[in-house]
Amino acid sequence: MDDVRLGWKNPALFDRHAMAYLKPSHPWIAPVDLHDFDSAVLVASHEHPVLVDFWADWCSPCLVIAPVLERVIAEYDGVVRLAKLEVDAGENMKMAGHYRVRGFSTIILFSHGEEQGRFSGAHPAPYIRTFIDRHLPAG
Repeated sequence: MDDVRLGWKNPALFDRHAMAYLKPSHPWIAPVDLHDFDSAVLVASHEHPVLVDFWADWCSPCLVIAPVLERVIAEYDGVVRLAKLEVDAGENMKMAGHYRVRGFSTIILFSHGEEQGRFSGAHPAPYIRTFIDRHLPAG
């Protein structure tokens, strides 16, 4: 995987445990797994809100929403980050179970270490922007 840490100052997302399935097209998008979820999502969400995409490669809605999420995250220019968790890789299904994810794709927004909201399935960019804006701090 290319070194894309320049834009996102959270190297935890790029440590040896990070899955290499994704070559992020933006520095604010990175793979995450069970082993780095706490540091890469919960701790990092104290600095920037983090959307987590719980996805699977066999899931059609997951494949549809992935490029839409990337475009929307790019529009926020680093204000919101995207972590991609492939549920079928390694022990990642434990994270899906922990957060009671029942269908894929499920997107959960974390801020200040807490879940702020979620949605499931493929949605258009305006829906995702509205979801993010509703959960961003005023300012």
